[in-house]
Amino acid sequence: DIFNNIWHILTCENETITTVISSPTIFFESCIGLLIFTSILKIEYNKRQALAYILILSFSSLFIEFLIPNPFNVFLNYIIMYTTITLIFKTNIIKTILAIIIPTIVFALIITLTLNPILKVLNITTQDLNSTPIYKLNFYIFLYGIAFIFQYIIKTKKFKLYLIENLNNNTKRIIILNLTLGMITLITQACLTYYYINILPIFITILNFILLVSYFIISLYSLTRIMKLHITKQNLENAENYNNTLSYLYDNVKAFHHDFNNMLFIIGGFIENNDIDGLKTYYKSLEIDSQRVNNLSLLNPKLINNAGIYNLLVSKYKDANDKNISINLDFYFDFNRIKMPIYEFSRIFGIFLDNSIEASELSIEKKVNILFRDSINTHTQIITIENTYINKDVNIDNIFEKGNTSKENHSGMGLWEVNHILKRFNNVKLITSKDNTYFRQILKICY
Repeated sequence: DIFNNIWHILTCENETITTVISSPTIFFESCIGLLIFTSILKIEYNKRQALAYILILSFSSLFIEFLIPNPFNVFLNYIIMYTTITLIFKTNIIKTILAIIIPTIVFALIITLTLNPILKVLNITTQDLNSTPIYKLNFYIFLYGIAFIFQYIIKTKKFKLYLIENLNNNTKRIIILNLTLGMITLITQACLTYYYINILPIFITILNFILLVSYFIISLYSLTRIMKLHITKQNLENAENYNNTLSYLYDNVKAFHHDFNNMLFIIGGFIENNDIDGLKTYYKSLEIDSQRVNNLSLLNPKLINNAGIYNLLVSKYKDANDKNISINLDFYFDFNRIKMPIYEFSRIFGIFLDNSIEASELSIEKKVNILFRDSINTHTQIITIENTYINKDVNIDNIFEKGNTSKENHSGMGLWEVNHILKRFNNVKLITSKDNTYFRQILKICY
């Protein structure tokens, strides 16, 4: 009797029971969707982030489903999904939209291709499918099974969509518009499928599937081409900057070599006269010139293997050199493995460099030291920027306040913006300090 009653419940039409029984499947959909978009978009996450995403998305979807009927609750679900992905995974707008649209494409294409044939084979309607528990559960098993196989293939083949974060605004607008139109297309298709799947011939279903696949293949191809063009442009800029650096390095080495014999005679003169103090002074001058040549040799795109940071360093190095400021570089670092979004990091790093150059320009020593170090034992990336400065009374406790500045014609927004950015990242810590020689900013990125 118990088994007969269970079978009766599963095979008889009852929308309420069907909804209750099939509700837990949203957890599987959230989990598979997470696996798909994190694999393709190279989004790193931990167990806590994954659990938070699945629970928030699943419970919000269940709650909304009881308030707003299908398929109109899709709009609100997308808004919640966008907010959840942004807050948990700290992704930018393009990557967030793609994180929504890619799993949606996968599920939508599977449904578009399989739903009509399934209804024809079982000789049922969408009403039967949505109100009979046995049909609904088997359809979900079939749907999520195919989706899981798809994500497994993606993971095994290591297919990844490479995205560049520091795109210009016009390119971002074009990509966002394209992705937004794609989202609207998907939602429209979901509504059409929900209401008219019963009266659509299989031929129209297959044609609709082919058109959808074609549209998204072309969109992803266009997106990939844009990224490749941007990479090519960056490489050309890197090559131009590197050529300028090599030219400047050649001039310095040539001048150094030209004066080499004179340097030896001068050193010999100090030794013969036993003028140790004079030799020490002269040696410091030689050390400065030698360090300048060494620093130029480090401005190499093969060593600084991130195009954005390389261009930023070259630009600021030239600016500092024009102001007779000595920049000393030291790094043991893979710049492509910075454990925070490169766009936000570049903004912070650029502000620190600007402030260091401006402050050291007013000092007597005119020196800026930049150190990149990856502490594997403590799982921490450490970026240190220190500069000589003249205002020893600067208050390091309130320099991050909005509008606080000691410079003329400055808004005081730079460090306030840095503080605003850092609040979004739990794994990033800034330590500001000073001594009699240097003002120091130490950025620690934990991973």
